[in-house]
Amino acid sequence: MNVLKCLDKEEKKLLKTVSYKADETVFRENDECFAIGIVLKGSVKIVSYSHLGNEIVFNTVNENGIFGNNLLFSSSPYYKGDVETLSDTVIAYLHKNDLLSIFRRNESFLTAYLEIQADFGKALNSKIKLLSLASAKERLLYLLEDNDGTVRYGSITSLAGELNLERETLSRTVSSLVKEGRIIKDSHMLHLKDRLS
Repeated sequence: MNVLKCLDKEEKKLLKTVSYKADETVFRENDECFAIGIVLKGSVKIVSYSHLGNEIVFNTVNENGIFGNNLLFSSSPYYKGDVETLSDTVIAYLHKNDLLSIFRRNESFLTAYLEIQADFGKALNSKIKLLSLASAKERLLYLLEDNDGTVRYGSITSLAGELNLERETLSRTVSSLVKEGRIIKDSHMLHLKDRLS
């Protein structure tokens, strides 16, 4: 949902727009969050690194998406990872006091904002459930069920990352489920066989 469509002309003047190049760090882990960021163009990832230097991507925010919204009103409003651009990106910032002011007078914006918050909470609960499943097969089947029987992926490596599995484990799992006749594999897509009409 594009929350900016809910703002009037005067409210849009409260936005501060900043342009970034690809691979730029917008915020660093532990920086304080003073505003929500609305991605107008491009995309960002929120990422941290393990002690061994492995990248851990918490979230990717694309055009019309928001970040910082879960931190802004937190008792500890500090970024849990770096915010980095994935391409040339334009971000509109709305500071906390301005956001509260808009909430007070613009019910359609408040409703759209709360919908984004609720959807994020549902997605987080889904991710927690997914990661609590013990086997690779259960995780993949759950992901398919949770996405109406179809999952599109860029690469097996990226899908393995989403499922918190080793690439080889996921490859074997996909092959096994295809042999069992439970899923169908197309180019960069997996389908639950019993959900196809």
